[in-house]
Amino acid sequence: MSLNKNLDWFSRGVADLFPDNAETALTNKPLRIKLGIDPTGSEIHLGHSILFRKLRAFQDAGHTAVLIIGDFTARIGDPSGKSATRVQLSSDEVEANATTYLEQLGQGQDPSLSLLDFHTPNRLEVRRNSEWLTDLNLPKVIELLALSTVGQMLAKEEFANRYAGGTAISLHEFLYPLLQGYDSVAIKADLELGGTDQKFNVAMGRDLQRHFGIKPQFGLLMPILPGLDGVQKMSKSLGNTVGLREDPLSMYSKLEKVPDGLVDQYITLLTNLELGALPSNPRERQMAMALEVTRLRHGDRAAAAAQADAANLVAGAAASAEVPEVSLGAVNFPAKAFYLLSAAGICSSSEAKRQIQGGGVKLDGEKLSDPNQEFQTATELEGKVLQLGKKIFRRLKTL
Repeated sequence: MSLNKNLDWFSRGVADLFPDNAETALTNKPLRIKLGIDPTGSEIHLGHSILFRKLRAFQDAGHTAVLIIGDFTARIGDPSGKSATRVQLSSDEVEANATTYLEQLGQGQDPSLSLLDFHTPNRLEVRRNSEWLTDLNLPKVIELLALSTVGQMLAKEEFANRYAGGTAISLHEFLYPLLQGYDSVAIKADLELGGTDQKFNVAMGRDLQRHFGIKPQFGLLMPILPGLDGVQKMSKSLGNTVGLREDPLSMYSKLEKVPDGLVDQYITLLTNLELGALPSNPRERQMAMALEVTRLRHGDRAAAAAQADAANLVAGAAASAEVPEVSLGAVNFPAKAFYLLSAAGICSSSEAKRQIQGGGVKLDGEKLSDPNQEFQTATELEGKVLQLGKKIFRRLKTL
């Protein structure tokens, strides 16, 4: 069967494909599809998952996914989207993050809930770019540097903004696009996936492949997912994310509050649902999206339970809802209200004070108004639900 018989999976959500169209990019033979990730943190969120979902679609269509763990490039740090030089990580930090990334992507997990296919033969290669970059000798580095100019580097938006604003640019940062591009040479990529902020890096891979006598890869770029605030991109530092490791209730509760204007984009990028088959009512459409995204991550039963529990919590029936539990065993009593949110891992102490003063925190449905309100013992909090906004719930336990 032709690999490009049905291109719906290929074109869904795509922001840019270069230098040609889908019909030319796909052939009747399996392609090597590159996706590089730098493990600079420990958590993957739904914004990241867009690229992994597209990579999985290529796997399911018969192509070979080449997932590159940037254990070498992570020690430089991708300057894309950054207004300052990234903090350089140690090799141990990078490897620890890489291990958690692979677990979240599905390595060793239930295949039905896995973002990537780790099980089907010849569908996935996991490579670390330290394999070919660690021993790159100085003559080869000079050869790579000769393939780009300072002017080209400063044409990259982030570099241009920093240069114009007088913010320092370290010379090693200019190496990042070249080394990332050399990854495409090393694995002989036919097509590279990236976000729309990665076009410079993907194009660099094409240039380097051409220089080394390899057929240049195609570039397929996916949109950057807006965060839960509906304004800025999904980013942990902005506190507007949904993490892949979040429990079903937290995931569903966050997603069912996504602004109406973003719901269709979330459906397109995070699910396989057809927009035309969904209810036109905005609230029903929002709930359908939240249920499907949660189902894909946690399964049918967990997603349905999360939807029911969310409804019970909104209705004030906290006792009948299955809410993630958090132990108060490490809390020293008497304890102030703001500290409880911090101890429960909901937010920092300073953010907790702000949220309580703003009326955004409830305890068993009753609004807390004083961040310094004291609770004398853990026993008086046993089984009660601590709530932040309409998205985060934790049942307090003494053990």
